[in-house]
Formats: sequence, structure tokens, C-alpha cells
Amino acid sequence: MTTLWRKALFLLLLLIIWETAYRTMHWGWRFPSALQTMRTFYDGMADGQLLTATLGSLRRILVAFALSCVIGMTLGVLFARSRLLDETFGFVVVALQTVPSIAWLPFAIIWFGLSDFAVVFITTIGATWTMTIASRSGIKNIPPIYLKSAQMFGTGRGFRLFYQVMVPAAIPQLITGMRMAWAFAWRALVSGELIARGIGLGQLLEEGRSLGDTSLMLCIVLVIAILGTISDHLVFKRIEDRILLQYGLNTAKT
Repeated sequence: MTTLWRKALFLLLLLIIWETAYRTMHWGWRFPSALQTMRTFYDGMADGQLLTATLGSLRRILVAFALSCVIGMTLGVLFARSRLLDETFGFVVVALQTVPSIAWLPFAIIWFGLSDFAVVFITTIGATWTMTIASRSGIKNIPPIYLKSAQMFGTGRGFRLFYQVMVPAAIPQLITGMRMAWAFAWRALVSGELIARGIGLGQLLEEGRSLGDTSLMLCIVLVIAILGTISDHLVFKRIEDRILLQYGLNTAKT
């Protein structure tokens, strides 16, 4: 039996247990059944409300994630290459990472109002520090012998050494950082959308709460979980495998 079939059968078993527990334990409206949640998903996709909210959230998170990758990688490389920056600004970044992104929401509302900019700002903040620390660790953990050998072959100490040796050697940690940043970005996005205006999954979640529609709320949670799983397996994992093969770092898959 393949891994895909094992996962599919496990999910089917989980749905059967869920529906059976709902019918025998009489949970009522506080926790919906599997069939109610699937019906809500179908209705939301059929009338376009769920699809529109999903696309709105995806648009915001893609913009914020791209910004966080660019800013985080730049800062990470600077911290790894400059001891002065690492011991000053880098120390502040480590401290900022412990601050929940939702704590920046009041500032975002004051600066940008209840708008898309506020949500993108919160989401970018939520992912940038993780990407910064992962990039810094990836560059700093490169074995010195790699750099010395490359310099002996004439790469020098400048940009050529950076993109021919340092980037490939740091790729595993960069990809791990991107995965973590993507997860943190989703958390920050939903938190921001719960309060800010505009169409998105967070707003739809808040609408479900105000109506007491638990099937809609659970449907949103499952949609976010499914999007996270799809992005990890079909995007980040494939990018990681392809890059590792391209740079000859994974010879198992040929």
C-alpha cells in the first residue's frame, strides 16, 4: 500500500469516527458533524463566498511572504557577514521574534487604518524575523573548508563566492526557514483579517463566530490546514528537491 493510500484511508477513518461521535454524543451546534462541515464547504464554494475569501487571503499572504523572504534573507546575510550588525541589530531581531505579530496590530491600524496594508504589514512582520534567523544560521553554519576551498579555486571573497558557494550550501536551512515563515505568515494573516476590513478567510471566520455558525468556522480552519499542507508538499518540498538536485546536494534522487 502506498503512502498516499494510507493517508487517504486514515482520513476516511477519521471522518467516520467524527460523524459517529457527533451522532452518538449529541454535540449539537457547538461542534458540527463531518457532513455539516462538508455541506458548508460545498455551499460556500457553490455561491463563491468561500472561494472569494480564499483568493483574497492568498493574495495578501503571497505579497507579505515575498516581502518577508526578501527582507529576511537580506538581513540574515548581513548579520552572518558582519559581526557588528549581528551583535547590535541582530540582537534586536532575536528579541522582536518573541513578540506575537498580533501585538503590532494596534500600530498597523493607527498607521494604515483597517485596510489591506495593515493586514499585509502584520503578516510580513510575522514571517520576516523567522526568515532572518534561518538565513543567518544557514550562512553562518557553512563549514569554513567550503569557503577556503572555493577561494583557492578563484571565487574570491565577493559576490561570486556568495552565489556560487554560500547560497547553495545554505539552501537546506533557507528552505526550512521559508516553510516556518509560511506557517507564521498564515497565523498572522488570520489574526489581522479577524479585525481589519476586506474579504478574507479571517473575516469569514469572524462572520461565522458572530452568527454562531460553527460549521462555517470549522470549515475555514480546515481550508487553512489544507492550503498549508498543499503548499508544503507541492511547492516547498518540490522546490527543495529540485534545488538540491541542481546543486548536487541530493544524489539519492536522479
